[in-house]
Amino acid sequence: MIPILNAAEGLPACLASVAEADEIVVVDGGSTDDGAERARRLGAKVIDAARGRGVQLHAGALAARGAWLLFLHADTQLDAGWRDTVDAFACRPQAAERAASFRFALDDSDWRARVLERLVAARVRLLALPYGDQGLLIPRDLYRLVGGYRPLALMEDVDLVRRLGSRRLAPLPVAARTSSRRWRQDGWIARSLRNLGCLALYGLGAPVDRIAKLYGR
Repeated sequence: MIPILNAAEGLPACLASVAEADEIVVVDGGSTDDGAERARRLGAKVIDAARGRGVQLHAGALAARGAWLLFLHADTQLDAGWRDTVDAFACRPQAAERAASFRFALDDSDWRARVLERLVAARVRLLALPYGDQGLLIPRDLYRLVGGYRPLALMEDVDLVRRLGSRRLAPLPVAARTSSRRWRQDGWIARSLRNLGCLALYGLGAPVDRIAKLYGR
C-alpha cells in the first residue's frame, strides 16, 4: 500500500522497487498531478481516499487482497532482495503474530545522512520505534487485531507501532531507501530536531493537529 499526494516525481522509482509484489495498491488523497495515472500505467491498482496518510493507508489495507500487508511511502524504495527477505520472514514460526520494518537509509552520499541512519538504527534498537519511512510488513489478521491505522493528521505510524509493542516487531536486514529532500530543504539538524520535537510532543499528549502544523504537513 502506497499513499500518494502529488507524488508523481518519485512514485515510478518506488513502484519499480516493489515490482515483485503480488499486488500494488496506490491510494490517492486528492492529487493534482498525474501520479495516479502514472501508477495505473505501471500496473498498480489505484483507489481514492480522503486526504491524510493514516486514512489512505487504512483504505489501502481494506482494498488489498493478500494475507500480508506491506505499507510503503511514495518517496521510498526497497533495496534488491526485499522479496526473498519478506518471504523468509513470513515462513518463520509464529510469523503471523509479528510485524516487521526495514532498515532506514537515505538516498544521499552526504556524511550527515550516514549519521542520521545510525541514529535511527539506535532508536529502533533501543525503543522499538520504526517510522513509516522504514515501511511496515504486517499480517492482515494482526493488523485487524491491533486496530490498523487510525485517521490521524500525523504520527499514524508511531500510533500503530506503539499498539503493536516491541515483542511483535522485528527488523528486516534490507534497506528502505528514503528521499533526503526534506533534510536538504530544511537543514539536516533543523529537520531532525523538528522530527524529534514532534515525537516528544506526541509522547506528552499534545493534540496531533497542532503537532502536524509544527511538522509542516
